[in-house]
Amino acid sequence: MSDAAPLPILPANAPPQRRLPPWLKRPLPAGAALSATRRMVHGLKLNTVCVEARCPNLTECWSRHVATFMILGEKCTRRCRFCAVTTARPDPPDPTEPQRLVEAAAQLGLRHIVITSVARDDLPDEGAGHFAGCIAAVRGRLPHATVEVLVPDFHARRDCVQTVLDAGPDVFNHNVETVPSLHKRVRPQAKYPRSLETLRIAKELRPRIKTKSGVMVGLGETRDELLQVFRDLRAVGCDLLTIGQYLKPTAGEDHMPVERFYPPQEFDDLAQLARTLGFPSVASGPFVRSSYFAERLYEGRAG
Repeated sequence: MSDAAPLPILPANAPPQRRLPPWLKRPLPAGAALSATRRMVHGLKLNTVCVEARCPNLTECWSRHVATFMILGEKCTRRCRFCAVTTARPDPPDPTEPQRLVEAAAQLGLRHIVITSVARDDLPDEGAGHFAGCIAAVRGRLPHATVEVLVPDFHARRDCVQTVLDAGPDVFNHNVETVPSLHKRVRPQAKYPRSLETLRIAKELRPRIKTKSGVMVGLGETRDELLQVFRDLRAVGCDLLTIGQYLKPTAGEDHMPVERFYPPQEFDDLAQLARTLGFPSVASGPFVRSSYFAERLYEGRAG
């Protein structure tokens, strides 16, 4: 990760290509807290999904001394058309990363630590062992913190899911991202049934763990399709759900266009529908992302 990596900021007239509606216009916070978080992340040579995925919440979260760690490098073996993370041949896992991660978590004073990764289809265990090492590092130094992992699908390999769960995370998260009819276009190297199976295996292996998933809206899906996704997730025991607006990360043609911006009231309606289907906790809103105020969703305080 370059020390000069820019902070992605979403100004009022930001590309890509479509002017944002009023509810997606945000102030541009700055200050000592944001700068301190940036210096710490870069000083420890850590990757964050905040930077690599060009998250619109970066400035807000970093101003609160919150960051989401992205392990196993900044190069992904998959090319999803909603994601800004670079697709390239990844480097070998860094054995020092777990300790650098836990040092950052300690410096930030995190009580709920979210760890995600690029897809590592090149590794024999697809990165599951490295996830386990990071969880163990947190447990060793910050035993009172809760740990949430946002994992790739691991090709629904039971051994990989078991490896991660054996390390003792509090939340096992894997995002289905979109509805089945759009999956091939949005996530060409992923499969909707496989994502559901990964979540099902996790709940089967650890019935008491909280499993979590998320969907983006605005890619051309219908409400009926979204409701079916909610039902499918509940059918595999998924406990926690996030619903957020898709925002095209670049102006280029590599990424899916935004077909529709959902107004805030519609996010509220979707949250209520999801709750009626049995989700104990739902976070739904234009800027909701998997890790955005993740501790609130875990504690049942979302919405």
